[in-house]
Amino acid sequence: MRWFPKFLTSLAIIGIATIAPLHGAQSENASRHHALSLIGTPKYAADFKHFDYVNPNAPKGGRVRIAAVGSYDSLNPISFKGVAALGIGLIYETLMYDSLQESSTSYGLIAEWAEYPADYSSVTFKLRKEARWHDGKPITPEDVIFSLEMIKKVNPRWAFYYKNITKAEKSGEHAVTFTFDTKGNRELPMITGQLTVLPKHYWTGTDKNGKQRDLSKTTLEAPLASGPYRIKKVDSGRSITYERVPDYWGKDLPVNIGHYNFDEIRFEYFRDTTVAFEAFKADRLDYHRETSSKNWATGYNVKSVKEGWIKRQKITLKTGQPMQSFALNLRRSKFTDPRIRRAFNLAFDFEWANKNLFFGQYRRVSSYFENSELAARDLPKGRELAILNEVKASLSPDQVNQFMPEEVFTKPYENPTNKSLQHTRRHLREAAQLLKQTGWKIKDRKLTNTRTGKVMSVEFLLVSPLFERIVQPYIRNLEKLGIKGSIRIVDSAQYSRRLDGFDFDIIVANFPQSQSPGNEQRDFWGSAAAEKNGSRNLIGIKSPAIDKLIDKIIFAKDRAELVAATRALDRVLLWNHYVVPQWFAPYERIAYWIRFGQPKTLPSLSVGFFQVWWYDKEAADKLTAIR
Repeated sequence: MRWFPKFLTSLAIIGIATIAPLHGAQSENASRHHALSLIGTPKYAADFKHFDYVNPNAPKGGRVRIAAVGSYDSLNPISFKGVAALGIGLIYETLMYDSLQESSTSYGLIAEWAEYPADYSSVTFKLRKEARWHDGKPITPEDVIFSLEMIKKVNPRWAFYYKNITKAEKSGEHAVTFTFDTKGNRELPMITGQLTVLPKHYWTGTDKNGKQRDLSKTTLEAPLASGPYRIKKVDSGRSITYERVPDYWGKDLPVNIGHYNFDEIRFEYFRDTTVAFEAFKADRLDYHRETSSKNWATGYNVKSVKEGWIKRQKITLKTGQPMQSFALNLRRSKFTDPRIRRAFNLAFDFEWANKNLFFGQYRRVSSYFENSELAARDLPKGRELAILNEVKASLSPDQVNQFMPEEVFTKPYENPTNKSLQHTRRHLREAAQLLKQTGWKIKDRKLTNTRTGKVMSVEFLLVSPLFERIVQPYIRNLEKLGIKGSIRIVDSAQYSRRLDGFDFDIIVANFPQSQSPGNEQRDFWGSAAAEKNGSRNLIGIKSPAIDKLIDKIIFAKDRAELVAATRALDRVLLWNHYVVPQWFAPYERIAYWIRFGQPKTLPSLSVGFFQVWWYDKEAADKLTAIR
């Protein structure tokens, strides 16, 4: 259902939606809904006071310091140009708020209620009269209309996401109606409610120098917004500080009670994750989300942990896992043949890496919808098989041969597994044979194309030095096949530019999925997105089979059909070997200095640190005293 743009990724509220007939929790008017759900009736009635996973009496105050790696050059999160500052999503709001506890469920935020017809051809939102921008001006239907039009205009990713919304118009003093170009797409009302609302009067105005603002360009001018935080201080590329808005218009809404308790949130930028971790241990930072298995296993043998000043916590969430992978750029001719791509997977020894580099903490990813019911398992059957056959029948024989391998129907997908050195050698021999079949042979110890004489070489483009120790052993295996590998590490700004322009051979890519895949699949895998700079189709997939499967997902009539169509898509993606799957951990690893409190029961879909934790002044004072 929803993917997260660059500026929200690290603060994402994970737990989006699963498709079933869209259910609304009804308000006084039977057609109006204070909440929407794609899996059943929302848990909370219209008169609910607060979510169960919050402390409604959580104190407000204190500050938290968090590491960010890389740099930023923009405070404009809408444009795909530049690198937006981490946390910028804290200042913005959407029409509805996604629950951190219920998948597929959102409650009114800027919008008081939503209504839609039985054919899902439109949706109307009633805006709250009290909704205000930070300058005190009301949020209006004109702001919402402007937001949709401009977001689609300046950002190709959002354009794909909101492709089916053809029109937004004022339908009342405080109401906006969105019209869709199709019927039967159940997720459209929900994803329309996720629209980030922007102030029209600000973006159509001029800055302090009298220059016209431009939403398509980067800027370091602190933008006007309406959320619980605003920008307090900008130190370009080094840090950014957000402060809580004490008179925030929505602070007493049920969706916000117990939320947003820190007075100040500061992101400190570091060029290197190792330096950032050392800064955390030295108490220059307060909270650390651990992404390194090595650090988790060996990096916390320090006094502050032994004395209990730093607490470590593993939190299991009820969420699916993304396809984290080495993504191969099909725009490079050397990767166009799926047998070559399969050879790259055969050369990757996950079991060795997990034992020697990851301390056995990870599992291999084997699905684009890992750890969920959407993942393809066993052989296709029932509705899934019927969908695959329908798509196959709609293609020409050449298209079937190119885009729907026979294995889609005859074999469950499995990654190569190296239980011993013999398995590793066998997989490398198999990879060499595949390369030979595609016209590549070893000549002078280099893999050479027999037709062109070109030598096979690949560059791994990285933004995190942590991955260098993982890629190096992989390159050594590739070299056994005659493939010359190299690593290029660039800063976050350059990395972002190169990804937006698809200027890479191989990258480490992460494809986050919700429990309700939908319109965003066009941006991930759709042919139309393949050559659109800034799209999420990083791989460059152009497949009529996948395009048809995406439509099957978007227009699924019920949950069972959605699951079947998603499994079919998963199966076709896997058997085309577009990526070399990496790994996942079925939990979040966090560490923090004991200055913070958390609810007795955390939300099931997110750690919720920025949303529902709070600064514990008494604990902070004790920590200062004993240190």
